[in-house]
Amino acid sequence: MTETSASGLALRAGGVALVLDLGEGALPSVVHWGADCGELDDAGFSALAASGVLPVAASEVDVPVRLSLLPEHARGWMGRPGLSGSRAGSAWSPLWRVTSASLDGTVLAAASRAGVVNHGAGSLVVTATDDAAELALTLTVELSEAGIVRTRAEVENLGELPYQVDELLLCLPTPAIASEVLDFAGRWSGERAPQRRAMTVGAHRREGRRGRTGLDSAMILSVGTPGFGFDQGEVWGVHTAWSGNHVHQVERVLTGEQLLGGGELLLPGEMRLAQGERYESPWVYGIYGAGLDDSARRMHRHLRARPHHPRTTRPVTLNVWEAVYFDHDVDTLVELADRAAEIGIERFVLDDGWFGARRNDRAGLGDWTVSSDVWPDGLHPLVDRVRGHGMQFGLWFEPEMVNMDSDLARSHPEWIMATGDRLPVESRHQQVLNLGIPEAYAYVRDAMCAILDEYDIAYIKWDHNRDLVDAGTQSTGRPGVHEQTLAYYRLVDELKSRYPALEIESCSSGGGRVDLGAIDRTDRIWVSDNNDPIDRQQANRWTTQLVPPELMGAHIASGASHITNRLHALSFRAITALFGHLGVEWDLRKSSAAELAELGEWIELHKANRELLHGGELVRLDHPDATISVNGVVAADGSAALFAYVSLARASVASPGRIRLPGLLPTAVYRVEPALVGGVPHGADPAPWWEAGPLELNGASLASIGVVMPALRPEQAVLLRVERVDGIDEGITGSRTA
Repeated sequence: MTETSASGLALRAGGVALVLDLGEGALPSVVHWGADCGELDDAGFSALAASGVLPVAASEVDVPVRLSLLPEHARGWMGRPGLSGSRAGSAWSPLWRVTSASLDGTVLAAASRAGVVNHGAGSLVVTATDDAAELALTLTVELSEAGIVRTRAEVENLGELPYQVDELLLCLPTPAIASEVLDFAGRWSGERAPQRRAMTVGAHRREGRRGRTGLDSAMILSVGTPGFGFDQGEVWGVHTAWSGNHVHQVERVLTGEQLLGGGELLLPGEMRLAQGERYESPWVYGIYGAGLDDSARRMHRHLRARPHHPRTTRPVTLNVWEAVYFDHDVDTLVELADRAAEIGIERFVLDDGWFGARRNDRAGLGDWTVSSDVWPDGLHPLVDRVRGHGMQFGLWFEPEMVNMDSDLARSHPEWIMATGDRLPVESRHQQVLNLGIPEAYAYVRDAMCAILDEYDIAYIKWDHNRDLVDAGTQSTGRPGVHEQTLAYYRLVDELKSRYPALEIESCSSGGGRVDLGAIDRTDRIWVSDNNDPIDRQQANRWTTQLVPPELMGAHIASGASHITNRLHALSFRAITALFGHLGVEWDLRKSSAAELAELGEWIELHKANRELLHGGELVRLDHPDATISVNGVVAADGSAALFAYVSLARASVASPGRIRLPGLLPTAVYRVEPALVGGVPHGADPAPWWEAGPLELNGASLASIGVVMPALRPEQAVLLRVERVDGIDEGITGSRTA
């Protein structure tokens, strides 16, 4: 193995720099994380490191506090420490000494003087010990080609007595100018509700204790310069890639340091390490950007670069849940499959209700065999009809759950997660199956494999419809959320290994499992059970802060929303759903011929622009009028774009004025015109400019000046098509505008 000396490391990629101080035999300390600062020589690194040392304040420790990626109380950090735990009350304040460091396999030896290694994207692995505490640590920090930072730590108990890990929090510093906080709240059918506050001394800490990511998850906790928006300010964000209990937090202390961190939230006694045992934290992601769109695009590029990122065309999907609910009838579902094929649907998904005694949500969950009462010939008649139309067939499962009224619960009540001598309170009339028990895990795996072996199933909608309460193992009463989360990952991984072509959607009461732990294993996430386009405008808009559109399930539902009972034009429902992995969710048998024809046109428009929609770069606009929303996607080469101009409610002015269309090549010339599927939306008054024909403007004009848009009636939208017309192969120069 090769070796080089270094006391500093500058990782630079994707417009981001992560500069680390590796000196003093201590854990890596972040000198700079943010915009690329360029290549550093030894003198430049020394100056940068020295300029970042905070002065020793009165009535504080007598040496400058060195803050590592795992902040140490022993070095004078008075905030929340990176590692909290003890060995029966001892070894509670470790002081780590580095024993080795390697960069992409190259050993980094300690330098006798300040020296810096400049590197692109890469992975640094540091090992350390505290002999007195009898602990060992492996710390990994990576910078991806897209400029995304991620860190992970593993703690090993070297002592004879057990060591209990209470929390492991990985942190990245942010400058004091990052004084405004943005994260998310939410509820069922109302996910991704943004919330802002000013940062003050203390901690803004978001805990997820639901045993799943949660409908109210912070998702990404961001701090930024005051007033930061989609295309302005600087933003630093953190995301914990874990599908169980978790933490996101930002903490500012009296001496001025501010740390952004995340990790798993461990329940009391959940992680007790015997000698030689290890605890590995989830990945914690750091996302920097010049504005929220820059951050989101960087995250999308990172995910799209994964070797297992879905590469095949994302099929237009029909889910039959809102068409039939639990009322499964072969003839009805066959008719729906026929209608779906006629309008260009490519995947047919049979939702809840096909198994056991599952005629409602009170019984049958856990009995993963096809109901002979409803399906006397099995699923074969429906699967054969769907496949005969050239469509893929998908099926709903909820593998981690069980109804008490089920054969499974009657046979194995000990497999239900519980603490003490009681059952947890029910939610949706169900309990949680303890997949940390090997026999329960094997039962679910084998039942699912039996179905997958018998039928030609290309896709699973994987649901998880309740929070985990009293989630312990009955025989011991010890908490089991950590093991349950790992078992979920293991089950998905095992099914993917056995059935390499199988795609899986992450659903959890809608958008309750939107995290990079789940996303890294699945091919689609369900944003919300609410298909109302008004509510989906918000949910989709903010879910894209983490998730690229091709992984986001977005459905065109019936005219009357099943959640809100609001009525919307098909054009509004379709334009809202176009900017995702498109699906349909309504009873097509009740649709008129005109509706089906228009729906077919929207599906064809989506297919014609699918490469752009699922491979382009996200653009969202800040607009002073909250009734107006604009979002779009621009081709990576600047050749085309689609923008949605949306009226969410009745505006207080007659026109929103000029709407800017950023992201295009400044000197290239573009034609701008509406996509008039199904006609122009109602309420454009006075007559819009497009009645006289398309506009032709260069990218700089569209980005900095924009075009006047009409005042639409409430809850209407226009889709603008932007195409380059000045010779796309001429190599016109000019950097992309933000």
